[in-house]
Amino acid sequence: MSLVHTLPPGPLDVIGDVHGERQALEQLVRHLGYDDDGRHPAGRKLVFVGDFCDRGPDSPGVLALVRRWIEAGNAYAVLGNHEINLLRDDAKDGSGWFFDERIEADNRKYAPYQRADRDFPQAMFPFLRQLPLALERDDIRIVHAAWIDEKIAQARQMQAGEVANDYDRLEEGAAVHARAQGIPARSAAENAAWPYSLEDGARQPPFMPAHAESELNKSQYNPLKVLTCGVERRGTEPFFAGGKWRFVERVAWWDRYADATPVLVGHYWRRITPVDRAVLGKGDQDLFADIAPTSWHGLLHNVFCVDFSVGARWTARLAGTRPEDDFKLAAMRWPERELVLDDGSRHATTGFMTRPESIAA
Repeated sequence: MSLVHTLPPGPLDVIGDVHGERQALEQLVRHLGYDDDGRHPAGRKLVFVGDFCDRGPDSPGVLALVRRWIEAGNAYAVLGNHEINLLRDDAKDGSGWFFDERIEADNRKYAPYQRADRDFPQAMFPFLRQLPLALERDDIRIVHAAWIDEKIAQARQMQAGEVANDYDRLEEGAAVHARAQGIPARSAAENAAWPYSLEDGARQPPFMPAHAESELNKSQYNPLKVLTCGVERRGTEPFFAGGKWRFVERVAWWDRYADATPVLVGHYWRRITPVDRAVLGKGDQDLFADIAPTSWHGLLHNVFCVDFSVGARWTARLAGTRPEDDFKLAAMRWPERELVLDDGSRHATTGFMTRPESIAA
């Protein structure tokens, strides 16, 4: 079976990035009408867009729940970039629940959090390796970050169970290309000229062209990275996002998505209420600055991001405020196109499949 799987027929509830927020997940599925085993009396199925772990208080608990529901046949899921980091043994910001080398740095922001036990890799990694990168059927497509036909076609040719190895192989291919372009040597020179860590958010570096070229090379070359991290282009100013200074910026790929089949994604930290992205550690551009929180978006208004920033609840906990006020876990009910939040509120979505001519008018 390839990295693109087929969804079964029937109504779905598509849940955004969970990021270790087990309490929000349990509240949301109850509001959606599911029992503790992930069963729904009307036969609905749960679908997850990935990023189950990191930053929140109980990543192991979230993964255990999702695994149980999927293995019972009540849920489906795609991998997000955070699960791929986990499978590749790539410790990133917010992953101290699993990686010992992240504990000291992460405790300053994310503690307290449940750590994985000794048996976690043996119990969970085989399950995660079998998850696809995309799900599809005639009326809906689901991917973590970007549905790009060329990259989806490449993923179709890759076998489930080997995603980490395939990802590493593609990263090595990107590295070979980078060496041919002299990018590592130029990046090293930029590092030597800047004496601080690029994870030090208090010290803004100058724009580093070789670093930008390196980031862009990886995002363009590796199709699995595009599907789970999105489309990027060279930036003009450094910005602090995801725990480090970056030199490339995201692209609203949906503005060029011309297929009639709707797409649901996560990844992009949308909000129900206005929130300063800098407070979240997300200093990159806001792709939803001019898009209403319940509106479909894109060229044909048939793309919808269901990530409503529940992964930022740690910022509220750190500030001593209520994390559930501004940062929500959301589900899109399909085909009803109704948005349900973990507080139980329901919101009709707007603008679905609006004709481009009427948008211009």
